[in-house]
Amino acid sequence: MELRENEVLTLLALKTMGGTGELQAVVNSSGLKDAAVMRAALTLHEKKLVTLREKKMSIARLREEGKLYADRGLPERRLIKAVSALRGKASVEEAAEKADLKREMLPIVIGWIRRKGWARIYKTDERLFLEVVKEVEEAEDEKLLRVIREKGEVSADELSRPMRLSLPIIKARGLIEIKERTSRELGLTRKGWSAAEKGVKAREEISELTPELITSGRWREVKFRRYNIRAPVAKIWPGKKQPYNSFLDELKRRLVELGFKEMTGPIVELMFFNCDSLFMPQDHPAREIFDIYFVKSPTHGNLGAYEHFLENVKEAHENGWKTGSRGWRYKFSLDEAARLVLRSHGTALSSRTLVSPRLEIPGKYFSIVRCYRPEVTDRTHLTEFNQVEGIVVSAELNLRDLLGVLERFAIEIAGADKVRFRPDYFPFTEPSVELLAYKEGYGWLEFGGSGIFRPELTEPLGISVPVIAWGLGVDRLFMMRTGIDDIRYLFTEDLEWIREQGLL
Repeated sequence: MELRENEVLTLLALKTMGGTGELQAVVNSSGLKDAAVMRAALTLHEKKLVTLREKKMSIARLREEGKLYADRGLPERRLIKAVSALRGKASVEEAAEKADLKREMLPIVIGWIRRKGWARIYKTDERLFLEVVKEVEEAEDEKLLRVIREKGEVSADELSRPMRLSLPIIKARGLIEIKERTSRELGLTRKGWSAAEKGVKAREEISELTPELITSGRWREVKFRRYNIRAPVAKIWPGKKQPYNSFLDELKRRLVELGFKEMTGPIVELMFFNCDSLFMPQDHPAREIFDIYFVKSPTHGNLGAYEHFLENVKEAHENGWKTGSRGWRYKFSLDEAARLVLRSHGTALSSRTLVSPRLEIPGKYFSIVRCYRPEVTDRTHLTEFNQVEGIVVSAELNLRDLLGVLERFAIEIAGADKVRFRPDYFPFTEPSVELLAYKEGYGWLEFGGSGIFRPELTEPLGISVPVIAWGLGVDRLFMMRTGIDDIRYLFTEDLEWIREQGLL
């Protein structure tokens, strides 16, 4: 039987492997590339010499947090070890300090200890205590983390049934990612075995017409290789923008197409624009070090260019100025207004735009900017994040206009299936509305707040018409659109994930 060279090598490789083998094993045995083996296998399959079987596999790999817990132990394991070291009984605070666990993690950790039945939990004198009630053996989720850490990645089919049941649990905790992979197995048929046993000869074929073949006239004598245009080929990865940056560019383009103009402003911001001009009282909790990064040097900026507006804002805070409000009834500090901070929300750009001489009424404005807050980094929070901010300034505006803009934004840009609104509170809007969006397979997600700017904000800045405004977490918009459940993946260096993302 005459076959092409790659087909002969594939057939002989399967013979040496006992008649069957996965695609990668045949690649290794034959010395061919995977695309060449697949093309050969398809031809051999058509000739009834080889069988092709495909099998879908779920492959689990650790995320960064999973690697950390695989090395150091799950938080509940570390806490229970600390209790055991403290003679089997201790207050939660004492055990957490010994286990080096952050306070904000304790409710979740205690919940897992209760769920696993590792300790008795009781309260005495308003303090919570843990008492180990049994010898705590390695749990299935811990075994699973250890196995994946040792192997790098595992197929669900390789795992014991108890460990398979633990897969969705640790996936829900954001410790692993599970991806579907297709495994291809090749096998010799009886006819294929017979051909391999009797011997096959490679047919000489030409795949490239060279100058030598043409000038010598040999092109008349040789046989040219036929190509199967439906055969799979090796994947190539052309250059493209990082998926999240590409999404931000698309979002900006869509907003411009809707008639919005872009707002700009500094990352290092005056507290006046970040909070005071938004009618946020100077004793508001969101202005403390737990929610804002303060600039160490220099600590204060210059408010000279905004003296006129500054005096109006000061009066609005203290007594309501001319707005009909009573204000916040406290002594406004000019020194506090001059403090320098890292911008903590995009609304700072809205107040800057309202005092700009380039402001147009009616007008629509947007910004997509980096914001900074001292958050605890986890699968839903980062210390820096992007926020899309928008304002519309016009005499003919009401709450219905705001809800319509938000609904269109969530459905057309985030790809949400439906939206809902619920009342909220912000110091600078009244009424205030929170936007939630739902996507099939992803669930409900909170996007951010919105509302109509209060007169105490707009009138001191010289604006006498309604202003509708919203500030939404654009990171979460992208997560919903792409099905990501860990915000840290927006900035991942995982080339496989980046390659899989389509062009927007």
